[in-house]
Amino acid sequence: MLLRQLEYLVALARERHFARAAAACYVSQPSLSAAIRKLEHELDVPIVRRGRRFEGLTPEGERVLEWAHKVLAERDALQQEVSAMRGGLAGTLRMGAIPTALTAASLLTSPFCARHPRARVSLASLSSREITGRLDEFELDVAMTYLDDDTLHQVRKFPLYEERYLLLTPEDGGSAARTSVGWAEVAALPLCLLSPQMRNRRIMDEYFAAEGVTAAPAIETDTVAALYAHLGGGRWSSVISHAWLHMFGVPAGMRVLPLTGPADGPRVGLVVADRDPVAPLARALLEVARHARIRDTLDGLLSTHVRGA
Repeated sequence: MLLRQLEYLVALARERHFARAAAACYVSQPSLSAAIRKLEHELDVPIVRRGRRFEGLTPEGERVLEWAHKVLAERDALQQEVSAMRGGLAGTLRMGAIPTALTAASLLTSPFCARHPRARVSLASLSSREITGRLDEFELDVAMTYLDDDTLHQVRKFPLYEERYLLLTPEDGGSAARTSVGWAEVAALPLCLLSPQMRNRRIMDEYFAAEGVTAAPAIETDTVAALYAHLGGGRWSSVISHAWLHMFGVPAGMRVLPLTGPADGPRVGLVVADRDPVAPLARALLEVARHARIRDTLDGLLSTHVRGA
């Protein structure tokens, strides 16, 4: 059995199409098909359900796929350990992050790359459900997400910071002269918010409901960048996480105000699969996180912008 055969199987399961899997592996489709047939012969079990097109894996194939993920992950970890002994960590750290935490990810990835110049980072924006699935399937080394998410299972958690919510509003708006504002008052403003499928928005909706109101934003989006693109024109207000200040700051013509009532959201942190040993690249990022003082950095930004306002 060759590792290449396992790589082909993982690609086929991911792409669910022989031609796309072959293209992803930079081989011809006949070569990929022949390698998987050889794997079936060596294991003496059917792995792929075949028809006119790819129809999925057999039960035996699903079990082989689980082991393929494990074997390839162990191969990668071995290469990382050896490279570290030879001259420093090398390889690609595969990292996922929920969209609302992406704005703070550079507080980890930049010092990580500075400390390990031979390593690279592949950072993907993923939902919490996608993060869980990719950790289970050995497709991520580490992820940045909400730690109290009930979709997380069999992971190790490393807290980084707690989301703190603020009102971002035009300087010439009715609320701008205030020193703080309540959730009920925010709901009455012309709002641009994240869309309801985002965990961040659902948390905010709970806070609005606790004040007996419902927010009805005129604009909803599933990215922080698109949300900020609508701000600064003097029309819309938004509730933001203080972590977004690291990337976007406060747009010209706007000011940021503390919220009364619930203003602290859930914990954000790093998670790795609960298995030993932890991959060397993931272990190195956790070590960077221990010294990065992300909570202090973000709280400092919050204090500066609120004091400046």
